[in-house]
Amino acid sequence: MNAQITVEELATLMRTAAGVTVAPEELLERGEAGGFEALGVDSLGLLGIVGELENRHGTPMPPDAERCRTPRQFLDLVNSTLMAGA
Repeated sequence: MNAQITVEELATLMRTAAGVTVAPEELLERGEAGGFEALGVDSLGLLGIVGELENRHGTPMPPDAERCRTPRQFLDLVNSTLMAGA
């Protein structure tokens, strides 16, 4: 299994765990400017995404993961955690 998640995987997780459909391209275009709130992902949705990642990878995510404001911050934190556990 890949030790990092991609923007495409995050978009899929947002759809399945948070019920929010966002194109991966939109996540890339928004960069740091487009936070999860602006995309329609609330704290419970983000918690669902974190839980799904923990189940898939068998690695606990840091508590800061559910407090990330933007998809870029989230990907950076989660991927560094996954790489450290790889």
